[in-house]
Amino acid sequence: MHLVGRLFVFSMLPALALAAEPFAGTRELTDTNDFAAAMVGGISRYLERATAASITNRAQYWQADGDPLHRFDKNRARFRELLGLTDVRDPVVLKFVAPATNNVVGSTEIGRGNGYRIFAVTWNVFRGVEGEGLLLVPEGEVKGDVIALPDCDWTPEQIAGLAPGLSPEEQFARRCAEQGCRVIVPSLIDRGERFAGNPGVRSVKHSQRETLWRAGYEMGRTPIAYELQKVFAAADWLEGTRKAPLGIIGYGEGGLVALYAAAADPRFSAAYVSGYFGPRERLWEEPIYRNVFGLLREFGDAEIGALIAPRWLWLDTGKYPNAVHTDANGGAPGRLGRPDELAISQEYERLQKISGAAPLGRSGIASDRLVDEVNRFVLALTGANPASDLKPGSAPQVTGTLPDPAARTLRQYRQILDDTQWLMRESEFTRREFWKRADLKNLGAFTDSVTAYREYFRSNVVGVIPPASLPPNPRTRFLGETNGVRRYEVVLDVHPDVFAYGILCVPTNIQPGERRPVVVCQHGLEGRPVDVSDPAVASQYYHQYGLRLAERGFVTFAPQNPYIGNTRFRQVLRQAQPLGLTLWSFIVRQHEVITDWLASLDFVDPKRIAFYGLSYGGKTAMRVPVLVDRYCLSICSADYNEWIWKNVSARSPYSYLWTGEYDMPEWNLGNTFNYAELSWLILPRPFMVERGHDDGVAPDEWVAYEFAKTRRMYVKLGLVERTEIEFFDGPHSIHGVGTFDFLHRHLNWPAP
Repeated sequence: MHLVGRLFVFSMLPALALAAEPFAGTRELTDTNDFAAAMVGGISRYLERATAASITNRAQYWQADGDPLHRFDKNRARFRELLGLTDVRDPVVLKFVAPATNNVVGSTEIGRGNGYRIFAVTWNVFRGVEGEGLLLVPEGEVKGDVIALPDCDWTPEQIAGLAPGLSPEEQFARRCAEQGCRVIVPSLIDRGERFAGNPGVRSVKHSQRETLWRAGYEMGRTPIAYELQKVFAAADWLEGTRKAPLGIIGYGEGGLVALYAAAADPRFSAAYVSGYFGPRERLWEEPIYRNVFGLLREFGDAEIGALIAPRWLWLDTGKYPNAVHTDANGGAPGRLGRPDELAISQEYERLQKISGAAPLGRSGIASDRLVDEVNRFVLALTGANPASDLKPGSAPQVTGTLPDPAARTLRQYRQILDDTQWLMRESEFTRREFWKRADLKNLGAFTDSVTAYREYFRSNVVGVIPPASLPPNPRTRFLGETNGVRRYEVVLDVHPDVFAYGILCVPTNIQPGERRPVVVCQHGLEGRPVDVSDPAVASQYYHQYGLRLAERGFVTFAPQNPYIGNTRFRQVLRQAQPLGLTLWSFIVRQHEVITDWLASLDFVDPKRIAFYGLSYGGKTAMRVPVLVDRYCLSICSADYNEWIWKNVSARSPYSYLWTGEYDMPEWNLGNTFNYAELSWLILPRPFMVERGHDDGVAPDEWVAYEFAKTRRMYVKLGLVERTEIEFFDGPHSIHGVGTFDFLHRHLNWPAP
């Protein structure tokens, strides 16, 4: 038995001596840090090391297989999966758009250049999503087909030379047409905010592209994937109308799409990428709409470029877009600019090494604007000599009414947003298909079949870091005694720079040899352990429930979770996401160390350790007990929800699309696990929901609808007594009535 047990029984030791001592069996905690800030900073440093290591670790995924064109097909398939390229495109019909005010009656032409004509066009992709832009058609022989992608803040008309704003050298769509190529110029959604939110319903101040990222990420899609699908559909049409060499060229955001398209689709025999190539290890500092979950585990720009080999790839690194997004408008901060020259060179050297003798090149190192080398691109694509020197021909003339760029952007934005809403509505059926391997014959069969789903959740949603690499090395500090409960600060090591911290509450009346149940009490967003367990903190949300439960005889522990620090912790999450990790990756390991340490205490029953969390702590209740076996039950307070609607809905005022909490979306969760399915991963352990009628997180109807699926599964498997929900007439807070009874009953501890 630990000395602490004897201290509680024998009261002859002076109180002051007790107060001065750390918890028995531990070292004294002398640090006076802000442990919450230190925790977030430590996770960030861990991620910095993991990101740097990812460059060399990627080699394990790159084993050449087959002929040069297909040697990396397995990597290409994985790349497509990471981007969310899962939708099947419809057969493509390209339509010529003829504005009613066209100057030429009966004509769809909107412009004419030296040997080519320009048309406004649309083409279908899938489910009402369309590509829209320009088609440039040579009047003579077509030497090749090109998809030309402007930066998202440029318009198709600008790179075709029909609208002002760009130098002739930057009008690369026009240059391709002058060299005899048929060119499709897709429109990309710009970085602005004029249509962000749900036009006509709700406006926000973060960028349009961020709104689409938030809505799509939960559904396993990215803005990049939608734009790639438009490019691929355009390629389908070009390929279906005549056989010609197919190339792709782009600048800025269009350069990103061009690089990714050529890597993902071997139909492109030549790619020219401008204003997008360099090290990607600071991806989390770029705009969030570029975020791809798990990308850096296997792919930097060098690896993506290697997927294009042995096809022709030219990289123009002279000029890059400049853009800044701040968190002042409730969105994610991010910036764009030209990377450091040495960093670009190092990434290019890696590309050369991986791709071997592939035909690639680089230019524009010292240039401050887009270098015009389109002739080189056309020559590589078609094998034909340039039809003119490097200087552009005369500018094309406008012969019709040009498309309205704002109206086009609104259409493009609405179509993608509407598609995310369709995916959201269909997700219930998608998850049903995903879960069809669950065996409902009996409890044993179900438990066995769910193991694979639990591991999928661990690996593909939460993300895995190694188990603790350090002994816990507990350090404690006595905080005080209130109503027969002693409180201690506790710090436990997990990994270098990663630790667990919390407040332990121990009743003073524990008898020698007695083993008590434990309740781990988790605070919410921006919270701290003192909010839960300090008698001096009168929180309207927590009502000192960790201390109240300890007064009832439970041992309690209130951990610090790292969702604190506003933009700081959210950016640390963004550090994690390109590695296929989340903050939950760290929280799970922290709770493993916490519960193992608690289980080692001689007055704790290791089989009776429960979890009870409010708000973000309720999110923890839906995720951590799934993966930490020591938790024998879980209570979710003020968070249980129709979680997919909560993250994706463009209609509901409850939606996270409208808030500053860009940390909420979890990759592809909508197609795999809603809160009901997560509760099935907790089953057969007891599970409870606490819900106030006036809780603004969601309406009662959402909560009840989702919980009905939880309860039905418990009933079908003969466990109806192990789950319940308590509705109470109150706000977003701990109610502590039905939940306390639930704890007493299932932890087998007598109620007072």
